[in-house]
Amino acid sequence: MISKQPISTKQPQANWPIHQLPGLKESDAEKLEHHGIETTRQLLQKTQQPADLETLAAQLQVHLPRLKKWRAMADLAQIPSVGCKYCGLLPHSGIGSRQQLAKIPVHRLHQQVLRFYVSNMQRRDLCPEVSRVATWIAQAQRFPHP
Repeated sequence: MISKQPISTKQPQANWPIHQLPGLKESDAEKLEHHGIETTRQLLQKTQQPADLETLAAQLQVHLPRLKKWRAMADLAQIPSVGCKYCGLLPHSGIGSRQQLAKIPVHRLHQQVLRFYVSNMQRRDLCPEVSRVATWIAQAQRFPHP
């Protein structure tokens, strides 16, 4: 049975099963797992340097931008209030990293997220509330940065 909860950790960031990254095909998750990457934290650890990303992309036989997208989502998913539920939304709203999330004003990000929901889903009501967006940013600001 596939767990929907983050893997427990004593560190402040969440660590998710790799197959929970949004938009990750089952075949891609299997490739990652075959290379010893079963969690979002393992993906981040194995792709810390640009050369690591290039090497892993070649091993997985995936395009580098695709792997970079997975890494960006894994990075954002570390923030507990973002997790795998919202880590796919943030890049579509112009946020590509925890550091970028920590710096953006709440109302500006909320406008960008709302714009995404309205333009892509025609559903303003599905947009996260300002208070949730504020929590993402506050947690990103408290997050240890490299």
